[in-house]
Amino acid sequence: MNRPLDRSYYEIKIRGCLDISWSTWFDGMVLTQDCELNETLISGEVPDQAALHGILIKVRNLGLPLIGVRREEPGRSSA
Repeated sequence: MNRPLDRSYYEIKIRGCLDISWSTWFDGMVLTQDCELNETLISGEVPDQAALHGILIKVRNLGLPLIGVRREEPGRSSA
């Protein structure tokens, strides 16, 4: 079921040091680089599962290895 007000926060970790200018291409998600580990964290609110899958397709189309996907409960922070 798709509920537009039920936004979730996701962290998507990929292998590769992706420049923050790619944020626009990833629907305004925040990109945080850790070039020492050769990883990038793509994080932010996602309105629904279709949007999440769209972001994951973009990761796949860039040929970037996916390390993990983590969902945070609304109102909670991973910090």
